[in-house]
Amino acid sequence: MLGVGLLATAFASPARGDQAQAGKPGLDRFYTQQLSWTGCGGGFQCAKLTVPLDYRDAGGETIQLAVIRLRASGSKRIGSLVTNPGGPGGSGLEFLRDESAAFGSALRAQFDLVSFDPRGVGESAPVRCLTGPEQDAYFAMDDSPETRAEEKALEVADRKYLKACETNSGRLLPHVGTLDAARDMDVLRAALGDQRMTYLGFSYGTYLGAVYADLFPKRVRAMTLDGAMDPALTENEADESQGAGFDVAYTAFVKDCFKAANCPFEGRTVAKAFAETKKLLKRADRKALPSSTDSRKVTEQVVLTGIQSAMYSADSWPDLRDALAEGFKGDGTALQALADFYNERRPDGTYSNLNDAFRAINCADQPRGASAATRPRSVSAGKNGGKPDLFGDYFTDGEDTTDWCADWPAKPSPVPRSLPAKGSAPILVVGMVRDSATPYAQAKALARQFDSGVLLTFDGDGHTAFFQSGCVKGQVSAYLLTGKTPRDGTVCASGT
Repeated sequence: MLGVGLLATAFASPARGDQAQAGKPGLDRFYTQQLSWTGCGGGFQCAKLTVPLDYRDAGGETIQLAVIRLRASGSKRIGSLVTNPGGPGGSGLEFLRDESAAFGSALRAQFDLVSFDPRGVGESAPVRCLTGPEQDAYFAMDDSPETRAEEKALEVADRKYLKACETNSGRLLPHVGTLDAARDMDVLRAALGDQRMTYLGFSYGTYLGAVYADLFPKRVRAMTLDGAMDPALTENEADESQGAGFDVAYTAFVKDCFKAANCPFEGRTVAKAFAETKKLLKRADRKALPSSTDSRKVTEQVVLTGIQSAMYSADSWPDLRDALAEGFKGDGTALQALADFYNERRPDGTYSNLNDAFRAINCADQPRGASAATRPRSVSAGKNGGKPDLFGDYFTDGEDTTDWCADWPAKPSPVPRSLPAKGSAPILVVGMVRDSATPYAQAKALARQFDSGVLLTFDGDGHTAFFQSGCVKGQVSAYLLTGKTPRDGTVCASGT
């Protein structure tokens, strides 16, 4: 799913949930609730989980979280397998409906597959900021201003966005962070009737899982974190890591493109392909490309988002080849379509709340930095070890990374940068060698950070491995079913 790495600060580690949450006065009514399941189509059942808006005020306002499950198909049921697709802001309900068959017969036979929209997301007290047309304009903004006029326009757009979030969702914003979402997961575990949690998280879902494991280490039965994020990274380090990750992915795309008959970079080198892509971006910066879909203009930021969208799966590379070929001819229609898919824009011009939730959750998790009035907006070259650099230019600005949460209208609840999950059952971390959004180094770092971390590697392209590799799916499934991890450092080869 989405990109900007979650950031954290060196706060004291929170009290372990086994001591601080379960059984705490005022929370019993949440832990003892019974879910009322009703059929919601396609063999799925849906329910609402009630949780406190503010865990510090358990007797105060409550919110409801949307939960979905697909019952185990076999007679030897182990319990529930809770999943999160990432983001932050991705809908667990839509994810499970779309991907349940891909979990495989072994897991489907012995687990109820369960997912949920975390607080602030989808159908769970969603954060809402801009309307559809307002989001169209916001996503088209020049996010790498080169003149004072462009800086001013971006500042005005940011202020409008922040005001809209405060007006439409102000009461929710202080309470949508990952710490609260992890606490919700433990309430969900109890409501599902499971003594311990079995969990499979992807991308941001690895961060959510790591926070849960650190809060509730004794409650972990088995946990797999695929496409892992490293909570120890600073803001600059996270941006640089992700920019370099997308550059690695784009390099792999270009090399694969050379083998295709319709490659727009035929006869070029990787470096020249990067240079031509930068020229396309600058061309769209000077004058937006037209789209035949509607009246929207395909700006530099839309082109970049379209390219980025295709870096999440090698299955999208043929679409990107065609989109770039059209873009070089002056037509931005296909690049706009890729960007719309990434931003979850619907055909009627409305959006899911993915992007609003993404920013709200990130800003709830981050400490505050410089104010908007003083933070730099100019962009210089990213850092990619002298290799061809495209995304690094846009994801970093040298020594000063923009703090986009500086003026966020809610206080944060920063997550600790160290999440060792002491006392947890073994946690399986899955890393992909050329992962675009969460580079492989982050998976290695997270596995080392856990007291009981085990690393499984896939030599592949895209983002997250479970649904791309039969080898990874087999290793993960065996672990989730039995609790026995593969040998630390096991590698699944490309194509397996």
